[in-house]
Parts: sequence; C-alpha cells; structure tokens
Amino acid sequence: MARTMWDSSVGKKTVMAVSGLIMLLYLVVHMIGNLKIFFGPDEINHYAHWLRTLGEPFLHYEWALWLVRIVLVVAVVAHAVSAYQLSRRDIKARPSKYVHKKPRASYATRTMRWGGIILGLFIVWHILDLTTGTVHPGGYEHLHPYQNIIDTFSTWYGNVIYIVAVLAVGLHVRHGFWSAAQTLGVGSRTRDRALKITANVLALLLTAGFLAVPVGVMTGVVS
Repeated sequence: MARTMWDSSVGKKTVMAVSGLIMLLYLVVHMIGNLKIFFGPDEINHYAHWLRTLGEPFLHYEWALWLVRIVLVVAVVAHAVSAYQLSRRDIKARPSKYVHKKPRASYATRTMRWGGIILGLFIVWHILDLTTGTVHPGGYEHLHPYQNIIDTFSTWYGNVIYIVAVLAVGLHVRHGFWSAAQTLGVGSRTRDRALKITANVLALLLTAGFLAVPVGVMTGVVS
C-alpha cells in the first residue's frame, strides 16, 4: 500500500506537500529565534541553551533538539527525492513534438528546481558554519550564536551566500505553499485568492525576517 502510494505521482506530490509544510513551520520558528539577536547577546545565547534543555527532565540534554533535526533531515530528503522524481516524470511526459529537441520543464518547475539546489547547498554551508564551526570565519564559540553570527556576517561572502539563499527561500515558499495546498485538497476556486495572498505574505515575512539579521550586522545595529 505504502509502496504503491509512493510510486504514484499523487503520492510523491503528497510527500512533497507534507515535508514542505514541516520545513515551512521550522523556518517560521527559526526566523523568530534569529530575531532574538536584536535583543542582545544574553537573549539569543540563552535561547540557544534553552533549545538544548527543552523537555528536561523528561528528555535528556539535546534530545529534543536532535529529534527536531532528525525530522528535518527526513523531510529534506523526502522532499528532494520526490521533487527530483516528479521533475523527471514531467520532462518525459512532454508531447512528442519535442522528440528532436531537448524537452524543457515549465518555468515554475525550473525555478523550484534551481531554488531547491541552491537551498540544499546553503543548508550544508549553514550547518558547517554555525552548527559545527567547520568553515566558520574566526574563532567559533559553542553556544555563543551572537558572536558567531556577527563573525559570519562580517564577511562579504557570508552575506552574499545568505542573501541569495534567503531570496531562494522566499521564491520557494511563495510557489510551494500554494502548490501544497492544491495537492492536499485545500485549494478551491473560492479559496485560491486567499491562499495566494497567504503564500505571498509568508514569503515576504520570511524573506524580510531572515534578511534583517545580516542587514543588522552590516549596518552596525548588531555589533
């Protein structure tokens, strides 16, 4: 049953929609957490510590954080695999007039595809920079996100990578939210306008919220 569902296009679109909404929920929470940097180092450093003690004493130190990470990894992999396989099916399903010409996917599909690749690469860099400190400029300090964030956005390449990724997030959310609603049967002729407005507002808020941090560092508001 599960195998049959996964093999169908409807099943893969459902996996994309559900995994996309999980990641969207995480992005909203992550953005709110990031904005704590504007309240000073104690606020965001304490928040980083709280994330690791969440659920104690029922859960051990960092268990809740690792559960979130595992759910996110599963969601990202499921989203990427289903997106790739749906994209291949979309190209193969093009009319026969393309038989002597390389078939091309739709504009929305290409935008989502390249946006997804950019975001995939960004996630790897972001983790290596601010979670493990592997590629972090300067001296990485565990549980001191305030200083680590300032270090990253004090470099030109840190700002460029982050801003490009955030713009890709905005475009991805704008199209993805509406598509997920259609896949899950929420969309209808009467709701389409409200769904598109919601998608635009979500994309705008996430883009502005995430961009506020590097802009704050570059302008000296956060220092």
